[in-house]
Amino acid sequence: SFIINTFVPTPFNVIINYAFIFIILLAFFKLKIFQVILAIIIPFGVFGLVNSLIMNPFLKIANITFEIASIVPIYRFMYLCVIYFSIFLVLLLIKHSNFKLPFNIELDNKAKKTIIISLVLGILTLAIQSVLTVYYVSVVPIVFTLFNFALLFAYFFYNVYSFIKTANLDVATRDLENAESYNNSLTILYDNVRGFKHDFDNIVHNINGYLKVDDIDGLKKYISSFEKDFDNTKNVQLLNPNIINNPGIYNLLVAKYKKASDLDVKINFEFFFDFENLKMPIYEFSRIFGILLDNAIEAAKDCEEKIVNIVFRESGKQHIQIVIIENTYLDKEIDTKNIFEKGVSGKENHSGIGLWEVNQIIKKNNNIVLNTTKDDKFFKQELQIYY
Repeated sequence: SFIINTFVPTPFNVIINYAFIFIILLAFFKLKIFQVILAIIIPFGVFGLVNSLIMNPFLKIANITFEIASIVPIYRFMYLCVIYFSIFLVLLLIKHSNFKLPFNIELDNKAKKTIIISLVLGILTLAIQSVLTVYYVSVVPIVFTLFNFALLFAYFFYNVYSFIKTANLDVATRDLENAESYNNSLTILYDNVRGFKHDFDNIVHNINGYLKVDDIDGLKKYISSFEKDFDNTKNVQLLNPNIINNPGIYNLLVAKYKKASDLDVKINFEFFFDFENLKMPIYEFSRIFGILLDNAIEAAKDCEEKIVNIVFRESGKQHIQIVIIENTYLDKEIDTKNIFEKGVSGKENHSGIGLWEVNQIIKKNNNIVLNTTKDDKFFKQELQIYY
């Protein structure tokens, strides 16, 4: 900052300084862009507020002008000590009150824009107030300074309050959507269990009949005939927000499972994965996963065996997350390379744009690989995310 201020004229030096702060916070503290913006704006606002309150009383008590306070080292040192000590007291108060801003909440883009615009307007207001303070601090009464501080404090307090309310509302909305999806999965599970329970007495009687005549082979065939119902119930039990601990992915999986159930497509799940620790942007992942899963369900529904297998797993040693979607399919001649070209589709009345979009997203990310393979039974898409 000192070097830049020495060689770069005002106000460009301020812009460059804040640009460096932005880069340092982003690179070294691994924060998200929204968190970095708040980390820059909030301290600026706090110092501006404290400065607007303290400068006038300090100059009156010391009986000096603003120019003297800026130039004479002893006065400047004293003033900075007062400023930093005041902010230190504020931090202690916040710490002991256990007050925390919800920085880690994933807000939607609209909420983020609203908050950032509000904070930027507040910073501009503070900047103008600081300029006015510099030029008129020696003639403005202390009462006016206190009144000005009260207005600025009320403005920023209301902004913080609005930010917390917006964040909590966003979380509540997401929880409601998550609960609705969970209710859908419970409804599917309930229907499966109710249907199975309805036939339970008949199943027991049939098993007893096979055992009475010692027909073990017949019993095996009979049990295998309703294993599908057991598997469906087990799969629905895995559609649990405690297991799939990302609301976006959870809602997507529930919706696709319901779609597959309506088409009589069986979906099998395997989860060895922390969805909150996904190493790629959630929007891009959801887009890729949704397209691949839609294609898998569409292909499987035309087969005699309608099966889609989904596997999530992670290898910490190799620093890789793997998502596998494989499905039964009819078109054994399908070209696994040109299906990603724009306009190419193996389905009637389809634009062939989905896999092309998947390919475009993968090209933008240098840590993502999609391997497409096939065998006599399954068509397989394996998404590899390196970190």
